[in-house]
Formats: sequence, structure tokens, C-alpha cells
Amino acid sequence: MKTDIEIARSVELDKIKKVACNVGIPVDEVENYGRYIAKVPVHLINEDKVKNSNLILVTAITPTKAGIGKTTVSIGLALGLNKIGKKAIVALREPSLGPCFGMKGGAAGGGYAQVLPMENINLHFTGDFHAITSAHNMITALLDNYLYQNQASGFGLKDILWKRVLDVNDRTLRDIVTGIGGKANGITREAGFDITPASEIMAILCLARDLKDLRRRIENILLGYTYNDKPFTVKDLGVAGAITVLLKDTIHPNLVQTTENTAAFVHGGPFANIAHGCNSIVATKMAMSFGDYVITEAGFGADLGAEKFFNIKCRKSGLQPKLTVIVATAQGLKMHGGVSLDKIKEPNLNGLCEGLKNLDKHINNIRSFHQNVVVAFNKYSTDSEEEIAMVREYCEWAGVGFAVNNAFAQGGEGAVELAELVARTIQEKPSAPLTFTYKDEDSVPEKIEKVAKNIYGAKMVTFSSQANKMLKLIKDMGISDYPICIAKTQYSFSADDKAYGVATDFELHIRDIVINNGAEMIVAIAGDIMRMPGLPKDPQATRIDIVNGFIDGLS
Repeated sequence: MKTDIEIARSVELDKIKKVACNVGIPVDEVENYGRYIAKVPVHLINEDKVKNSNLILVTAITPTKAGIGKTTVSIGLALGLNKIGKKAIVALREPSLGPCFGMKGGAAGGGYAQVLPMENINLHFTGDFHAITSAHNMITALLDNYLYQNQASGFGLKDILWKRVLDVNDRTLRDIVTGIGGKANGITREAGFDITPASEIMAILCLARDLKDLRRRIENILLGYTYNDKPFTVKDLGVAGAITVLLKDTIHPNLVQTTENTAAFVHGGPFANIAHGCNSIVATKMAMSFGDYVITEAGFGADLGAEKFFNIKCRKSGLQPKLTVIVATAQGLKMHGGVSLDKIKEPNLNGLCEGLKNLDKHINNIRSFHQNVVVAFNKYSTDSEEEIAMVREYCEWAGVGFAVNNAFAQGGEGAVELAELVARTIQEKPSAPLTFTYKDEDSVPEKIEKVAKNIYGAKMVTFSSQANKMLKLIKDMGISDYPICIAKTQYSFSADDKAYGVATDFELHIRDIVINNGAEMIVAIAGDIMRMPGLPKDPQATRIDIVNGFIDGLS
């Protein structure tokens, strides 16, 4: 079997303007970034066409270290729909350099279901992540300079909430001290770094409607509090225009193509375990402006990505998915059924049966939003027919559609069964209008408790003294109507990353709360989750190289 990168190189790419032309995007509006990548301006979004397009969300069971392949299924479904004569476009998040050089090696799909050119998408792409990093850190530099230049007049901030970001996994930068070495080097203070996907600028980019809305949101970013408890924002710095300038190209969605030369949008990249985990609203709407069927994904399992997709992205954009696809694998289900990682490739019907409880919980959660559900069984070569039959029988019993997806090995042809099921379900029984987990007028603690209890299965929620302090500030600022974004481990319904399967009756402890006033959401940090990941003992970077002029080690 060829590697992902070998398959990617074997595809003869179409020029990007041809890809645009094939879906009706005006060629003279396309801004090329080389031969095979382009940006498409946001003014081409057509809200009337958005209303008539069929939006499909792809989510998954709780992920394991065995992998799930949600992006591969998303791309495969788009290929399959095109294969059966539908006009389908996939809209995905951009990969982060941190995981690419850390654990994953890439995030552009796999096998014969990839977005291309995968090397560019996985690396610097169109520079969106760099622009977000620069914009975020420019605010930090301007804030530090403002404090330094105005200290003689007695100005200062009692609490500084704004950190720096870097698109690298670097645990040593989580907590730092800046301004040491003398008065000329600024004010000495404790600071730190988050990873770029956790930046509020990233969240703002993915939630903004256009450049004007982007600027408005940047202006509202909360940087800290003065000694008389007055909020201090980017507007107070007077630099929102300058920061918007750094992002003037970044707001436009990126157009690429699949392994079968169909159109794909890849734009924005917040993680779902520390942010809201969805690609940009403008990219999704752009795809819906030119595609009759649009497939998008939400990060990690449905408890994180799908919950935030519905409660944050859909709430704020008005998007209404026609169907949700939950991706499951035999290996992942067996891990949730108590089978050890070194034995998940071996047949184990008992372990698989026990793991189905995890799938069942996710199905019920998705149904709580009034979404109809289809299960996509992402096939691996080691899967037995008995295991596939067991999952199929469970889905029949649960009253949800089931299809085997083999797009990894066969491309669009391997996703025809899934595509036909999805198209038929949307035609015959599309999802009802969304019902959210909480109301805008609920208090922030109520919103957190409703997600924790109704989606995760928690028995109770507790708040640290720091979290309670932030809750008071939120109430004083009058922003309790913002949606909430819980940051926690992706490996469990709880905050314990070892609690596989379905965790029940646990306590979810909120140790801190971050106010994203520009993104207009409240981030509640649960357990030990870090907003700056570390590198593993054997990082993927040790396998990435250039061999005979070609990049090796990406997947």
C-alpha cells in the first residue's frame, strides 16, 4: 500500500482556476497562491444559495490513540457524493504545525481521500496561521509598550489576561517571565504562551462574517483590568485597524482540491479540546454558495466538536445541518470496550459490544439537538466481517442509518454506499431545526452545567476560586449571554483522559475561565487540559525530511 504522501504525489492536479470554474466560482475573482491554491473573496457568499444547500456535519465517537479518520471520511463522503452525481464540496479546518511535527504528521485526510497539495496544506499553506500568530503577538507587544510608556503617569493593569501564541508544541513556554534585564526592557511580569489554534484571534477569524465584523470583534478583545476594575480592550489601545490590516487576506477562504480534483475549502483551525473546533463560518458558507451538498467536520468526538458546532457556530451563524454523520471504527470501539491498544487489531466481539456504549451515548447526544444521525463505519484492513455486522445490527436496533466507508483505500468509489445513504436520508428525512443545549439567557454556570450533565454525563460541576472570580467579572460586564466553550481532554466524556467508554456520575472541575470578548464566547477550562501542548517522547519531526527534493514524513 502506498503512503499518503506517495498517493498525493501520484495525483495529477488541476490548475486551481479550473477547480473553481467546475463549481461555478468566477475565475476572475480567484486570487492564486501558486498553481494549485487560491483564496476566494468573502463577498462571493450568497446567502440565498446558502439556505438551499444541504449542510452535513461529520463528527465521531470519542477519539483514541488508534485514530478515527474523521477527516478522511469527510473528504471521502464529498468524493462519494460527487461520484453519484451530486455537486458536493468539503469544508475543513487548516492543520496546525504543532501536531504535524508532534504526533499526527499531518491532517489533510488519508489514502485516496485527501485534500491537495497536502504538503503545502500541512505546512505554511497561505500563511493564515502565521498571520494570526503575528496579529496576536502584535497586540501583546503594543500592550506591553503601552504599559511601559504610561507607567510614569500612574497607569497600570491589575490583571493582564492576554498572552502570546506560537504554532509550535512547546511546554517550556506555558509560563514565562518577561521584561527582565533592566528598566529599558519593559515592565517585569509573569506571562506565557498558548498554541496559535487557541488564540482568540483564531476564534474570531472563524466566527467573523466579513472584514468589518472581524475589525469589530478585534476591537472588543479584553486585554485586562485596570486597578479600578475597568475592562481594558484593544479599542483602548487604538490599534484595531492595524491588527485588521495583518488579517486582511486571512479572512478569505482557501480553495484547494481533493484527490479526485473536486473543490475543497480549508480555512481556520481552532482545536476542539481547547477552542471551538470548527472551520470558519465564511468557508462553510462559501462552500454552500457553490455546492448543493457541503460536508464539514467538527474536531475530536461529538461531545467536544459537535456540541460546539451546534451551540456556538450554528447559534451565531444561523446554519442548520440537514444531517450528522458519526464516524466509528472497530479499533476505537474496542478500546472503549476495555481492549488494550496492542490488541485492538485482533477480533474481539465482546470488547466491541462493550464499546458500542460510547457510540450510543454520542448518538443520543446528537439527537438531543434534533439531528438525524447516520453512522459511517470507517473500514480498516484488519476489521472482520463479524465485527462490521455487529455494528450494523446495533445501528439497525438504534434506528440510525449505517454504511461502511472505504474511501481510504478506494477513494470516491469506496464511499458510494455512504453517499447514497446520506443523500437518501436528507431527501426523505432531513433533520428538524436545531434545539440547543442551553438558552442565551441562562447564566454561565447554568450553561456549563447543562453541557456537563446533559452531554458529558457529569453528576456535578465545581468551580475554583479563580473561576468564580472570572464569573463575577462576566456578570459585571453584562456578557452572560455569550455561549460557552469547555476546554477539556478529547479522550473521555470526563476530564480524566483515562476514563474510556462512557464516564458517569463524575465531578467536572472548572479551574479557570477565559473571557473571549471579541469571539463573544466564554472558555471554561476543565481538569488539567493545557492550551499549549507539549511534544511526545518521539515527535513526528524526527521523521520529516527532504529526500531527493521531496518532503517525506508527512501523512
